This record gives sequence, structure tokens and C-alpha cells, in this order.
Amino acid sequence: MKAFTAEKIRNVCLAGHGGRGKTTLTEAMLYLAKATDRLGRVLDGTTVTDYDAEEKRRAASVSTAIAPLVWEDTKLNLIDTPGMFDFAGGMAEGIRAAEAVLIVTAPSGVYDVGAAKAFKAAQKRGLGAMFAISHCDGENITFYKTFDALKEVHGNQLCPVVVPFIENSRVTCYVDFSVGKAFKYTDGKATEVPIPEGGRIAEMRDIFTESVASADEELLMRFFDGESFTQEEIAKGLEEGVAAGSIYPVYACSGYTLDAVDLLLNGIVECIPSASEKAGEGDVKCDANGKTAAICFKTIADPFVGKMSFFKVVRGKITPETSAYNARTGESERLGKIIMVTGQKQEDVPQIVAGDIGVVTKLAGFKTGDTLTDPKEPVTLDGLDFPAPCISMAVLVSKKGEEEKVASGIHRLLEEDPTISFVINAETREQVLSGLGEQHLDVIVSKLKNKFGVQVTLKVPKVAYRETIRKKVEAQGRHKKQSGGHGQFGDVYIRFEPCDEDFIFDEEIVGGSVPKQYFPAVEKGLRECIADGFLAGYPMVGLKAVLYFGSYHPVDSSEMAFKVAAHLAFKNAMPNAQPTILEPIGTLHALMPDDNLGDIMGDITKRRGRVLGMGAADEPGLQQLDAEVPMAEMGDFSTVLRSVTAGRGSFSLEFARYEDAPAAVAQKVIEEAKAEKED
Repeated sequence: MKAFTAEKIRNVCLAGHGGRGKTTLTEAMLYLAKATDRLGRVLDGTTVTDYDAEEKRRAASVSTAIAPLVWEDTKLNLIDTPGMFDFAGGMAEGIRAAEAVLIVTAPSGVYDVGAAKAFKAAQKRGLGAMFAISHCDGENITFYKTFDALKEVHGNQLCPVVVPFIENSRVTCYVDFSVGKAFKYTDGKATEVPIPEGGRIAEMRDIFTESVASADEELLMRFFDGESFTQEEIAKGLEEGVAAGSIYPVYACSGYTLDAVDLLLNGIVECIPSASEKAGEGDVKCDANGKTAAICFKTIADPFVGKMSFFKVVRGKITPETSAYNARTGESERLGKIIMVTGQKQEDVPQIVAGDIGVVTKLAGFKTGDTLTDPKEPVTLDGLDFPAPCISMAVLVSKKGEEEKVASGIHRLLEEDPTISFVINAETREQVLSGLGEQHLDVIVSKLKNKFGVQVTLKVPKVAYRETIRKKVEAQGRHKKQSGGHGQFGDVYIRFEPCDEDFIFDEEIVGGSVPKQYFPAVEKGLRECIADGFLAGYPMVGLKAVLYFGSYHPVDSSEMAFKVAAHLAFKNAMPNAQPTILEPIGTLHALMPDDNLGDIMGDITKRRGRVLGMGAADEPGLQQLDAEVPMAEMGDFSTVLRSVTAGRGSFSLEFARYEDAPAAVAQKVIEEAKAEKED
């Protein structure tokens, strides 16, 4: 592919709900532009952008893929992103690299949740948006119901550019108001036909004209005077409206049959701002002759090529002579190969110019979100806004001794997917993997097996319970052992009582009944005891221990003897101190649509939660519910919330404090700990 300047580059992110045809539409555009010589199918596993083994197995996108093409002497970098919420990190990558978002939906009669989220992400980033209502090739399609659902939200900003004319429940042709023509498609090939009358064509034409006019004051005045617009004026109005975010063009098409996809490509070239106009950020203008500034928006750990860093060049260019200075680390690296990718196909190129997207290999110190910049004029570009992981599972290796291999593999995957979290819980001694959903974690497990040869299973992680006492008690610990030579002797009297701190050790020894040099040994013995608790092996907190009496032997006493005596005093005291289990309580902030508030409140109650408050959220149509919930009960809450709200809900959960577990819960925890110890 020849080199293009920023004026001739369009970077567009395809986003929307899962299963709405983003990858199929991408494949159709590539095929029509002759960027591929065959039309791949998702179900066959032959598409350009769903090339990963997991994507072929699932027949769904799980990661972002880049596919460039040339249309009307303009380079379009198509960024195909996953639609499933479990892989929302991919949409964050695509949005960051684009100047506009093509929101792909289907004629289902509703405004998809995924489409609404994509639009919200585009607005947050300040990008223009277009809608493609694909799948217009079946019977009884509900294109106009879908359009009405979109218009209910976006009002007069919604601009129908290409609409279908439907007869006998099937699309007979497509009307393109931007050129004032209609086209009938046979095997993906267009034939111009007269613009039909009837249906909702006249209504759509009026909406289109008013939307275009609203983008320019002069056009708006002429619209009110009843004047018509030239094709050049229409094109200008669409371009300015999309760039300003004042109108959102809508295109009907069918990616599967190629119908009207050529009209969509025309619209992308004409409506979406060029990289030279929109790729700049703040004071960093899109200038091929300026100092280099590029954002790393995606990373792949390729088993053959090595680490692949995807860059959007905002200013200057990346060439083999470029000093890869990392604004985050303050260090420079040597560049590997510079390549352009089409799915998994790679092509060596001499440079990546301002406004374009490409890949640099073997940059060990760069990670997603880093800025590659000129060391003499360093800048830091905005990073990426990734969703936080919301579901956690403990990782169990199938073969003992492979824990380090698992950790190494997951850390490699962390380079690719910043929405993953991986920690080793020192308290429970578990490797805990967190992600955006069950499917997300399932893909990680599959990649560990296929890429790194390690097999694991997942289970619900242990909860970090605590133990404490509720009653003040006193107990003696006496350790005496004689086995020839020096014996062992330590004798202590300790008072145990509840307190507000984790652990306090004090002494009230009078008259030297226990010499001072043995105090640290007594404290050390007690700290060892509270680390393992008494009831279920969990750390004990809220305990004050006072050494108030004891005795010693001038020959047989030692630090070890007094440490053992402290152990015995602890063991003797705890049965009478009303020991109890404490469970962690979290503060929950959940957002959900108004209609789902009752269901979620009921679910929180079933989880032994206490609702603290509720009310309208900042975002229209959403309610916020605040509650305190035992964290042990929240393992599958993300799945339930997503299911009940059809993906519209979100939440945050933070540890607040520990409090007494109910008797039934405490008994269950103790029994599970006992069974695990026996195993």
C-alpha cells in the first residue's frame, strides 16, 4: 500500500453491541475495496479481523484488530472492536486511535445497549459518530423502528443519509440522499434506479435536509426559505456536522450481502474528518514535519514476531532512525521493525507518518498508554481509559510446581490486556485473577494453555476473614521440660481482652517474677498465635494481651521456653474468651436503569446487604443504589447485575470494615477450615 498524508487518512472505530455485524461489515468493506480477494465469513472463521484462535472458536471478536483499505484515493484504517462487554477494553483501544466512531447496529427495533455505550465513549473522547444499521437483507426488517428508537434519544441530530425502500417486507432498493439517487443491488453490485415514492422516503428526505442545514447557519437560513442544496453543499454540511458532533449520519446496508456498503464507504470518506483535522491533541498538532509524538494504544505478545506495539502517530513520523523515547519511563530504546498490519497479515514499511496507524516490534519498555516522543521536545499524550475488572477467581494449577509458569504467562497477557488484574494474596496464599466477566476469564485460561502450555482451573477465591474475642479472660501458660542437662522452664500469666487496635502487648510485672529479657519472647509467641487465629486459622485482631505475673528458673528458663509458655496461655484462654469470626464488609455503589432498581435491591437483600440509600444518578435514566454488603456474598454480583440490566448496570465495591459474622456463617467458615486442614 502506498504512503498517504494525514489529509488522505481516516481512522474509524467500528463499535457497538455484540453480534450486530461489525466484523462482517469490516470484511465487506475490505472486499469491495479489493483489500482482500475473497469475502470471509465469521462462522467459517475466515474473516480478516477475527484471526485469533479464540475468536474462530467462539465466532465472535475478543480483541481489537486493524484493517486498512483504500477507497476514493483515501486510506481508511478500520478498527474492528469487540462488542461483548467482557472485552470492553478493546473498544477503549479503538476509540483512542480513531477520529470518528461508526456505531454498528441491526434493524432490531431498539437502541442496543452496546450502541449506547459506544456513543457515550465517542462523546467522552470528543469524536464524531455515525450509525450503520446493517443486516438489512432479511425479511420483515425493522429498520424504521430502529431509526425511531435512535431518534428518540438523539432527536434532530440524527441524519438519515442512506435508507431502504421496503416492499412486501423486503428491501427493494436503497436511497442515498447525499447524492439524490437510489440503487438496487444484485449480488452486491449496484444499479441506479428511480427514487421510489411512498413508504417513509419523503419523511426521511425532510429529516435529512433539516439535519444537514442545521450544521451551517447559511444553509439553515436557505432551508427556512425553502431553497434546495447542491451536492457540494450537502457534503460540506455533513462533514462539518460530524466534525462538530452536531449531526449523526445513519446508513442502511447489509454487510453480509454487500448491499449499500459502497455507499457507506463513500460516506466515511466524505463525512469523517481527516486525521490532519482531528488527530491533533491540544498543543500537539498533526504535522508530519514536527517532532515525533505517538500514542501506544494496543500491545500484542506475538509468539513469532515478539512484542508488537500499535501506535497512532499524532505528530512527526516514526522511521528506523527515530529515537523511541518513552515519556513515562524517561528512557530510549532502539526500534524493531516498522510494519503495517491487516488483521494478522504484516507488511514492512519504511515509516509511519502523522495521522496514520502502524506497529513497531520489540519495544520492551513500552506498554499500552505510553507516549513515544522526541527526547528533545518530549510530550505526554492522553492515555487510555480502561474499565476496571469486576470479577475475581483463584487460579489452580493442574500440575504442582507450575505456579511460577502461570504467573509468567499471565504477566505476558497483562501486556496485551490492561483490563486484567493478577495478584498473589499473601494471606490466603492464592493466585487471584480478575477480569471483566466470566467469558473474559475463560479466554485468559484458554490463552494460558495455547500460548504458554500451562493448564489451570478457576475457583471462587477464599475470603480474608478475621477472628477476635468478645470477653476478658486470664490464663496461665506453664512450660516445663526436663530431659537431662539444662531443662526448659517458662511460666506466664496473661490477661486477654478486646481492644480497638489489631494487637497490643503490655506488661504489669511487679517484683521481677518474669525478667525483662523474656518480655520480647512472650510477645513474639503471642504474635505467632494471633497470626494463625484460634477458630479457623484466620488472623486475630482487636486483642490486647497483658503479661501480669509468672515465674522463671535461673538455669532452665530461656526465650524459647517463654515463647512456648505464651502459646500455651493463648491456647488455654481462647475457649473462654468468646472467640468469633469477623467477615469483611464492602461499600457498594451500583448504577442501574430505573426499571431494575427493585430487582437489584432484592438481590442485595438476599446477599445480607443493608441498603444505605438510593436516588437518581448523574446520567439520565439511571438510579444509584448505595449499600453495605458482606464481600463473601459478592462473587457473582457482576454477572447478575449485567444479566438483570442487559449490560446497562455498573458498580464499584470497596472494603469498608470487619464485623461479626452471623452464627451460621461463622460455623460454616470453621467447618470449611477444618475440612481443608484435614485434606
